Amino acid sequence: MWQINKLEFWLESKSLPDRVMERAKHTAEQAEEISTGILAVFVDMWQFAIITVDDSSITVGTLTVGLILMILGVYLSKFLSRRLVEGIQGRIGLDVSSRHTIQTFTFYFFTIIFSLFAMRMANLPITIFTLIGGALAIGIGFGSQNIINNFISGIIMMVERPIKVGDYVEIADCLGVITNIGMRSTHIQSFGRKNIIVPNSAFLEQNVTNWTHRQKKIIRLEVDVGVSYDSDVQKVKKLLQVILKENKVVLSNKFKSEVLITQFGDSSVDFRLYFWIRLNAIIDIERVKSDIRFTVFEVFKQNDISIPYPHRQIVTTSPAKKKSTTRKKKKILAS
Repeated sequence: MWQINKLEFWLESKSLPDRVMERAKHTAEQAEEISTGILAVFVDMWQFAIITVDDSSITVGTLTVGLILMILGVYLSKFLSRRLVEGIQGRIGLDVSSRHTIQTFTFYFFTIIFSLFAMRMANLPITIFTLIGGALAIGIGFGSQNIINNFISGIIMMVERPIKVGDYVEIADCLGVITNIGMRSTHIQSFGRKNIIVPNSAFLEQNVTNWTHRQKKIIRLEVDVGVSYDSDVQKVKKLLQVILKENKVVLSNKFKSEVLITQFGDSSVDFRLYFWIRLNAIIDIERVKSDIRFTVFEVFKQNDISIPYPHRQIVTTSPAKKKSTTRKKKKILAS
């Protein structure tokens, strides 16, 4: 009863706007207390020491700032390396491989510089590399050696350049053009425009055929042709030489084409055509071979030169004859 009277006295003594103002003030004070508590928790987490190196604590805040600056440094390194290569390309001519190599090494250089700058801005001690090196050593021991091996192999390939961007290579039944040499792997684009990813170490550990290593995409191709034994081989040779000479793709100035007899087969005299072409696309290899074969077929047909197919002779023996011969032998032995 006393509390009800007290409430009625408070309501009578306070006007409605005053009660609303006091309620709002109370709500604001509660919100301020909550926000202050949340901010205090965030500050505690931000200043939480993860590890201490050389009397310097590495907190969550410094590590976060360092990571953000490093990520920004990576993107900035890509931009600067690309702009640098474009500037050099505008003054001196560079091929695709040289541009890729310069851009890759400048990217690594700028990344290291920005990483050191990020560590400095985040007040991370340089001696943290000791811990990172120890962690890497442990990682290498537990299976990261493949990553390190591929990374070093990529650097070796870009320095020695046994293969480079734009080369046509063949490795493990994979034929294609090198489109990118990365930190861990190399990308090859095949005939069907399929991107095949090959570890960098595979190019140093396996046999690799580089079709355009020293030459300017000039390669030699071979086409095998067989003719019957009744054919005039000298005439066949001249016809094949004319076919190679009249083909516009076959190079004839500095590169000599050859028509040779390789062997006397079971059903044919086997010729082999050697010729050179300038490789502009991977499909050019099979396209030129196909054009040569089409032309050979038409020319041989016009000159009555047959392309034989394998012949087989099957000799059968009648069972009745075998029985009659065995009976005669028995009679002779009985007599």
